[in-house]
Amino acid sequence: MHRRQVLGALGLLGAAPCLAQDADPFATLGWPELRREFLAGGTACFDARVTVEGPAFAEDPMNVPVGISAEALGEEVEQIRVIVDRNPIRRVLDFYPGAGVRPSLGLRFKLEQASPVRAAVRLRDGSWRVGGALVDSAGGGCTVPGQTRRDGSWTQHLGEISARLFAREGGARLRLRVMHPMDTGLAGGIPAFHLQHLALRDATGRELLRMDCAEPLSENPVFSFDLIGPPPGPLRIEADDNNGNRFEGAVAS
Repeated sequence: MHRRQVLGALGLLGAAPCLAQDADPFATLGWPELRREFLAGGTACFDARVTVEGPAFAEDPMNVPVGISAEALGEEVEQIRVIVDRNPIRRVLDFYPGAGVRPSLGLRFKLEQASPVRAAVRLRDGSWRVGGALVDSAGGGCTVPGQTRRDGSWTQHLGEISARLFAREGGARLRLRVMHPMDTGLAGGIPAFHLQHLALRDATGRELLRMDCAEPLSENPVFSFDLIGPPPGPLRIEADDNNGNRFEGAVAS
């Protein structure tokens, strides 16, 4: 089993809580461009309190698991943006945790080649805090069709949502999966076909969290979220894709 990398307070960022915005701990020449494109040129720094956990080597580049946390930043977090430097499509998703949801998530994504995987966290004052992990890989995850696309089975289960809550200290963990081929548009003859939005709502329709999704998410993507305290009654999941399909599901307790 390959070791897992965590870049945080005792990792690549060292003991300092925040490094200058152009002091990229990965020393990649493309960081200034990434900052302009994905952080709108805003004020940013590399912060030990933003952690990204992932495999040192991705054995399956089409299904790379990572866990991201900005809980150490407290209640100031408004958005978490996941970026993969060397993917042909670099933005993976944007996560907006609402009241009662911790600023942390688990996800799976496609990786084209060895790359830094970054979590950029936008605070209420508009500034960004950035953490990351380096994930090695044989690559090719973004430019080949998924299994359900190859065997045609995606049509039988498109949009099916399965979700379940698990008790944990201080609240509950929600784990969910949405059946979707998540085509990047980079495999020959297969156009882009992917989830665009996903939201979790309570019984009154109040939005607890939402995500803007992009092509690099894995086929039949799996997510996990942490809720603070007991769930506020029955929960519903709503999603849509770039072809105008809409999907709904309930959360099993």
